[in-house]
Amino acid sequence: MVEIKRVETKRDVKEFIEFPLRLYRGCEYFVPPLYADEKKLILSGGNTDIAESVFFIAVRDGKTVGRIQGILHKQYNELHGEKRIRFTRFDSINDTEVSQALFKALEKWGEERGMTAVCGPLGYSDLDREGLLIEGFSENSTFEEQYNYEYYATLLENSGYEKEVDWLEFELRAPEKKNDMLKRVAERALELNKLHIAQTNMSKRKYIEKYGDSFFECLDECYSKLYGTVPISPEARKELIDQFLLIINIELAVFICDERERVVAFGLCFPAIGDAVKKSGGRLTLPTLIKLLKLTNRPKVMDLGLVAVRPEYQNSGVNAVLINGIVEMLSSGKIEKCETNLNLETNTAVIAQWKYFTQRQHKRRRSYIKTIESEK
Repeated sequence: MVEIKRVETKRDVKEFIEFPLRLYRGCEYFVPPLYADEKKLILSGGNTDIAESVFFIAVRDGKTVGRIQGILHKQYNELHGEKRIRFTRFDSINDTEVSQALFKALEKWGEERGMTAVCGPLGYSDLDREGLLIEGFSENSTFEEQYNYEYYATLLENSGYEKEVDWLEFELRAPEKKNDMLKRVAERALELNKLHIAQTNMSKRKYIEKYGDSFFECLDECYSKLYGTVPISPEARKELIDQFLLIINIELAVFICDERERVVAFGLCFPAIGDAVKKSGGRLTLPTLIKLLKLTNRPKVMDLGLVAVRPEYQNSGVNAVLINGIVEMLSSGKIEKCETNLNLETNTAVIAQWKYFTQRQHKRRRSYIKTIESEK
């Protein structure tokens, strides 16, 4: 028999965080999140001014066999006129009884709050891990995304969940031939639009202080109509900067600014640090920190976190500046490859940009949805 427990005690918190570490022990593709960040989130209850959260663990014979988090994102529902809850941090053994019990508890939690649908995996914002892996199970995960076993899709479908949207992921390498035309178009676009690429001859802190607010404003404006996205609050901005400060390498950022130093477009890449945190379970031990700093300062692989161009510049050739910047990084001989992370399958404009690279579409992720059926 499966018992569903709401996470309330410190012991529960520990079980919630460590269950996937046990489940994926020995899996070479799994990359854990940072342990301290997960602990901080769950101890706080995951509640903010714009969202309410709940955490459940599934127990059988005194042993944790599954977990799930639910998010009632009030801001998203208000903006879109919907009554949804999101699920995230779903992990389970390959057992339909366990997964169905978890989702039933979550759906009941949503129904009690007047919600009519469950969707996910989705987090608090587009910068959280999202999407269930349905292709690419033998590919290394990035630090920014969540790995899962192949049987997860069956568990969701057996619980009544259906596809809502897919994301595609690509591996990019330097093009086989140099593209001088792309470089000329990029240079001309900067000149005609009176734009420039932000200088990186400053400390990481100063760079963030100078461009951080404008970056988030650009991000919110450009991503406002994409699936599942919400504006990022000032509090969340600070938390994200603190969370990613350690792994940011500003040499991997292409920020395009106008004459007022306002960010109008960006391509933000992160050093691939997955190998640094695998063995430690996401704990920042001294050996992990040393390896992490090495990978951050001298990366061989980079993860393309975000790309955006403000609407007024989207047909001005500015996208060529971003693509050319990434091409030059990969052509320098210092970076072997780039992982795009998630591209919505419907975002053909972004996907079309990868034709300038030697590319391989190697992963696919899915967001599911289910209508909550009232038990009344």
